[in-house]
Amino acid sequence: MTEKILRWFYRILPFAAITLPGVVHAGTINLGLTPEVTEAIGLSSTDVRVTVARIINVFMGILGIIAVVIVLYGGFLWMTAAGNEEKVEKAKKMLVAGVIGLAIILSAYAIAQFVINSLVTATAQ
Repeated sequence: MTEKILRWFYRILPFAAITLPGVVHAGTINLGLTPEVTEAIGLSSTDVRVTVARIINVFMGILGIIAVVIVLYGGFLWMTAAGNEEKVEKAKKMLVAGVIGLAIILSAYAIAQFVINSLVTATAQ
């Protein structure tokens, strides 16, 4: 199961690395929309940095949920091993991988929050 998740992650990572800078750069383009037009067509006036921060928060939340599911699955495997040493070892590896993944995700979340808050306060008008 973790191999499938890793394969999925490695497929998505290059896509995100290529497209996310374009999304951030799109915030600097002047489309000539006046506040009246923006209000009439229902566009948000939220800052692009805040929108990107929300997207990062959602992505980190999804990764956290996946890590917790891996830990729960490892616990389930251990509980259903019925004394089989191979299954117990597999379950221990899943638990360790899930906990390490969760620690990495929480660290990345903390770093991302710090960077985003620093950027927002440094570029506030």
